[in-house]
Amino acid sequence: MFPRKRVLVTGGSGFLGSHLCSRLLSEGHEVLCVDNFFSGSRSNVEELMDNRRFELIRHDVTFPLFVEVDEIYNLACPASPVHYQHDPVQTIKTCVHGAINMLGLAKRLNIPIFQASTSEVYGDPEVHPQTEDYRGCVNPIGLRSCYDEGKRCAEALFFAYRRQHKLPVKVGRIFNTYGPHMLPNDGRVISNFIIQALQNVPITIYGDGSQTRSFCYVDDLVECMIRLMASPAEFTGPVNMGNPGEFTMLELAETILDLTGSKSRLSFEPLPEDDPRQRRPDISLARNALGWEPKVTLREGLEKTIAYFETMLREA
Repeated sequence: MFPRKRVLVTGGSGFLGSHLCSRLLSEGHEVLCVDNFFSGSRSNVEELMDNRRFELIRHDVTFPLFVEVDEIYNLACPASPVHYQHDPVQTIKTCVHGAINMLGLAKRLNIPIFQASTSEVYGDPEVHPQTEDYRGCVNPIGLRSCYDEGKRCAEALFFAYRRQHKLPVKVGRIFNTYGPHMLPNDGRVISNFIIQALQNVPITIYGDGSQTRSFCYVDDLVECMIRLMASPAEFTGPVNMGNPGEFTMLELAETILDLTGSKSRLSFEPLPEDDPRQRRPDISLARNALGWEPKVTLREGLEKTIAYFETMLREA
């Protein structure tokens, strides 16, 4: 059994955060979940509310937070284009001011802090698959820049605190993740395709469907985060966190149609600005340093995610 810790999870009622909170509680830790509920939902953590080791606070990380904890996982920031483009200025503030406030708290307490970074720091990559030493190809003034550059700035802040204050930081670059607790309207491809398939409406494919993504089931992703936080202090990352399996949008759509038995047809729309043509993580570092690699296949993960959305639509 691990020593019990009091762990702060910002963005803890969001998709990833809620799964992380559940995992930490299952290991016997106390969890302080902080969220402003912009893209998170109380329903994601409702089943945790009766646990006496779980505490939920409504708070926006762009404002300072004064609590006593042993570790911080900074997940606070909308991650889907629909949400982060809704208020791009607030997205940048969440990435930058939120990182400053959480780093300040970690510095005061001298505790480890994990930053949920993203594969978006690579932009529309010219190197494939992407390794951690690739510096990316990002449009600094495009529609996606509020998130892409916000996360890049947050990484810079984390390593500045590491160099200047010797702060024990951990940075994970998260690639496309999916599973239960995703929002049905978040604009991400898996939730879009599943909802459209279950409702037998046209499945929207942007471009010609040849662009690729790699999809990691949420339980695998959380395992990688836990392992990174538990790694030696000198190992900071950044570490790619994702499944190296690569699929075209057409392949994804066909798999979801098969699993749902949907009668939906495919509808092709113009490709959005700065939408990456390909995205696939090189996870050699995670394998070698953390002994981690994903276990759940895309088909297995999609079956669980489809079941979640089927229940959601029935109860709506």
